[in-house]
Amino acid sequence: LIYVFDVESREFEKDLGYYQSCLEALLHNSPNAQVFCLIHKMDLIEVDHRDKTFEDRASLVLKFSELAAGADRANAVCQCFRSSIWDETLYKAWSAIVYKLIPNVGIMEQKLKQFAAILDADEVMLFEKATFLVIAHAEMTEHRDMHRFEKVSNIIKQFKLSCSKMGSQFEYMHVRNSHFAAFIDAFTPNTFIMVVLADGNVSAAATLMNIRSAKKHFEALESR
Repeated sequence: LIYVFDVESREFEKDLGYYQSCLEALLHNSPNAQVFCLIHKMDLIEVDHRDKTFEDRASLVLKFSELAAGADRANAVCQCFRSSIWDETLYKAWSAIVYKLIPNVGIMEQKLKQFAAILDADEVMLFEKATFLVIAHAEMTEHRDMHRFEKVSNIIKQFKLSCSKMGSQFEYMHVRNSHFAAFIDAFTPNTFIMVVLADGNVSAAATLMNIRSAKKHFEALESR
């Protein structure tokens, strides 16, 4: 269950009642379901009050989750995320949710680290194919830009949109300069992969061959 609360709702208590009813019905039919809540439109709250407002709303949501779940259904005690369409919070929330819903993600990240070491890559990322949310990544060299995932995701989504307007499908992108080389390629049936290397002169053919050689291994992990 992904439930969205309007942070500026004037009837938040009533909203909580609706949420509790939904949660009780969900747990009756799907006892092992995971629950996530978004406290949305946080941009409408003054910056100085955002943390306190979010903490207050999240505390109430968790309280009602516990009442609906009972002691024997700890999975229903949801996780809350703040969100807004005007900053990176919505992207972070959806990425965190997707990350938790994907099976074998821990094993997948271990394998990505091994793959990055083989390629001598600075970073390797897996994106969900439809949304381009990051679902797993391996960072071999610390990166200063904390928002790089959202930036890359937005760039690729805009490029995919341009491709679709021309009746084309996005499959592959290669960007390089004297400081780095980056490869984005269709990977498993549900993912794209991005490989970033510090060597701007690395062979594109060799890198793509390694990416495509790894596909079957990650497809097997995805299907478990």
